[in-house]
Amino acid sequence: MSETMRVRSIQCWLGAVLFLAAQGAAADSAMDASPMRIEDPWRADLIVVEKSARRLHLMRGARQLRSYDISLGNEPEGHKVREGDNRTPEGDYVLDWRNQDSAYFMSIHISYPNRRDLRQASQRGVNPGDMIMIHGLPNDSPPTLSDYLGEDWTNGCIAVSNQAMIDIWLSVSDATPIRILP
Repeated sequence: MSETMRVRSIQCWLGAVLFLAAQGAAADSAMDASPMRIEDPWRADLIVVEKSARRLHLMRGARQLRSYDISLGNEPEGHKVREGDNRTPEGDYVLDWRNQDSAYFMSIHISYPNRRDLRQASQRGVNPGDMIMIHGLPNDSPPTLSDYLGEDWTNGCIAVSNQAMIDIWLSVSDATPIRILP
């Protein structure tokens, strides 16, 4: 398959996924207006990331819905303290916005830095950094899992396979809490 055909195929596929997600959001809005709301049992209400195990878990209450392998920043141990340290933050945050036109296959922003992170960075006299995301593989590279997954290669983000990114994108809402554990 030529590169152009592969890109068009991915664009069509992604368009279909985003269309279905928009339909789901419209249905959610319609359901919000009704007096009775039926909960989606596959919608996660929490993400738990275990950095040391390199796993991301979609949770609903105490039940684990799905789990994915992850890659982290080049310096994965410890909490992110400054811009450029290549660490993934630790603590409680929320997913606060999405970028479907990311340089990586879809991305969802994590609300780092929070007030605590800002205060600690200020005390150290450093910039805490920002733009910590959950995302898929780079768009400018062939999507070969072996080149990325199983290795820590991000600048502090949480990377997953493109298929996992679609699942995560469709399974969480903005404002979903994320707990990142050491």
